[in-house]
Amino acid sequence: MLQIQENASLTNFNTFGIAANARYFTEITHEDDLVELFLDEQWRHLPRLILGGGSNMLFVTDFDGLVIRMNIRGIEHRISHDHVIVEAGAGEVWNELVTYCVNYGFAGMENLSLIPGSVGASPIQNIGAYGVELKDVFHSCRAFEIATGEFKTFLKDECGFGYRESVFKSALKGQYIITQVKFELSLNPNLNLGYGAIQQELEKNNIANPTIKDISAVVSRIRVSKLPDPSTIGNAGSFFKNPVIGEELFKQIHNQFPDVVNYPTTDGVIKLAAGWLIEQCGWKGKTVGNTGTWKNQALVLVNHGGATGSEVYTLSSQIIDSVYTKFGVILEREVNIIS
Repeated sequence: MLQIQENASLTNFNTFGIAANARYFTEITHEDDLVELFLDEQWRHLPRLILGGGSNMLFVTDFDGLVIRMNIRGIEHRISHDHVIVEAGAGEVWNELVTYCVNYGFAGMENLSLIPGSVGASPIQNIGAYGVELKDVFHSCRAFEIATGEFKTFLKDECGFGYRESVFKSALKGQYIITQVKFELSLNPNLNLGYGAIQQELEKNNIANPTIKDISAVVSRIRVSKLPDPSTIGNAGSFFKNPVIGEELFKQIHNQFPDVVNYPTTDGVIKLAAGWLIEQCGWKGKTVGNTGTWKNQALVLVNHGGATGSEVYTLSSQIIDSVYTKFGVILEREVNIIS
């Protein structure tokens, strides 16, 4: 029987550790729970928030509606020659899925090691790191359509994947709840070593012929060295997207700041490192009240204890303003703001 809680605390359900409450809260452990939930008109028309690992959101206020925590579990795989399909429930922890695949020798996800969050949220955000995005390993996802109570399968070309974007964040926002995701992996690794930090770490450890386990371990070490553990200090990982700019603006910035960290793309635009921009504005490791930026990575905003969502949001606005003033670049928040 589906349980609905009233005035439920969300403090333990967001990695920022922000104190906030939900007017109503329920946990979904099976697809049938969604069907049961939305047979009741009251829940279909209330404001709602789908919650996975709570790693990519900032509560600026309490949520005056229904919070649905997705906790559908289970991982399965099938192999055909060197081709592998891995199927995971939306409530699975993302890094536990990556570890599962790496341990079985299924290649493709190793660069995405240690990204916080749940499997169900991964297509929405088109998560990515170290030269690999979710779309590179995505096969399809199964989702519940709230308006009809039916389930639909979305193939890759139907998902509108872009940089930290998908159709689930735009045209179909709020219409579907992802319950399961399938991934297309391989037994023949095609390693992505394009990011310098990976290559440097491999060389430092005298690894000349890396395996996917090596890549996963290296990426994990790099992330741990840069990013704080949410169980120790509240944070949501990277708070801002890396901005993408045109060649003209890049030339202006490069003329003034020759060491600007940048990544040319195939689309003729240039991606800048948001962390570098923020650091140049003097924010790295800075504490403001109960919040601040992480000492090892300016891209990460942290809750030093007792911070409100409004405090964190105000800090992010100050950072956006200072980066624009110095570089003429507008940073965009990657974290979902719940207000």
